[in-house]
Amino acid sequence: MIDGHLDLAYNVLTFGRDLFRSVQDIRQSERGTLTPRRNNGECTVAVPDMQQARTALVIASLFVVRAGVLEDWETQVYRTPQEARQRWMEQLDVYRRWCEDHPETFRRVETRRDLQTVLQAWQDFPLPEPLPPEAEPDERPAPACPPIGLVVMMEGAEGLREPREIEDYAAQGVRLVAPVWAGGRFCGSNRDEGAFTREGWELLDILADLGMGLDLAHMNERSSLQALDRFEGWLCASHSACRALARQPDNQRLLSDTQIRRIVERDGVIGIALNARWLRPGWSAGDPRESTTLKHVAAHVDHICQIAGDARHVALGSDLDGGFGLERIPAGVDTIADLPRLADVLAEAGYNEMDLAAIFGGNWQTFLERILPL
Repeated sequence: MIDGHLDLAYNVLTFGRDLFRSVQDIRQSERGTLTPRRNNGECTVAVPDMQQARTALVIASLFVVRAGVLEDWETQVYRTPQEARQRWMEQLDVYRRWCEDHPETFRRVETRRDLQTVLQAWQDFPLPEPLPPEAEPDERPAPACPPIGLVVMMEGAEGLREPREIEDYAAQGVRLVAPVWAGGRFCGSNRDEGAFTREGWELLDILADLGMGLDLAHMNERSSLQALDRFEGWLCASHSACRALARQPDNQRLLSDTQIRRIVERDGVIGIALNARWLRPGWSAGDPRESTTLKHVAAHVDHICQIAGDARHVALGSDLDGGFGLERIPAGVDTIADLPRLADVLAEAGYNEMDLAAIFGGNWQTFLERILPL
């Protein structure tokens, strides 16, 4: 499995989470604290759970946001470009230390050769033997898994001192950029009606020249369609869902059918996020978890496949623990370890093994092969 969007460093630096512990351990340590409330729910992502799901690779974010946009307890904020750079470097350092101190667990993926090495190791890794029915879940020994690959992306680039500074981050292994999170400087975000600016066009041209990928997530529809017209490189929407199925016609964070068609025409990839608020029409915070299920996730996958005419343009971009936790994900998913259950739901809907292989990893693999250097 490849997950197209997880805010791992953000969770480490904002909540002090040790992601090498299990989700259950982290939940226990945070019980009675403010962290679950701030993250809109309990933790769902940690390394042992990622390994259990056979997560071979993650597109891991660098996320900082302008001060005053989010709640006052947020730590990954900046007031000046110098502060933005400091935060980004701290998050990059999290990923560096993981790969240097725990090479058996994580490996940075900065080239196509790195990608092939990581994925081949997981393809060769045998599936675990099933536990006997009478066994307790914790009786399974921790598997000696291959390292999880990390491709680093920048989610919201507005803290750059100037557009060409992105070259420095490209030199440090960043291969995918979402220009906007809460925007105005480069283009419009889902929070406003803005469009691409002069600096924004410049940034797009630099990304294309560098062979980097463009992430349309968080752009409003106007800006995303402008980018689809202008950007000459490979693009994706790393963590989103379908506006038509959510029945939220004014929610610019979700993709319209027009956007989906245009992304498919450009041979792009759309990652489906597991935010129940986007998956089920009429969702509200007081609803029981059981009212949103993996069938809703499968419906969003299928909607894109029906528009595309194949399964080559949709994938997982779970965004778990990205501002929402356990209380806002579908029933049937307690942690990231449960994401493979989606395969059973899709198989029941008629998807074959080749389709499932594409959705769970192959489509992201193809995209990454295009934006990673040799």
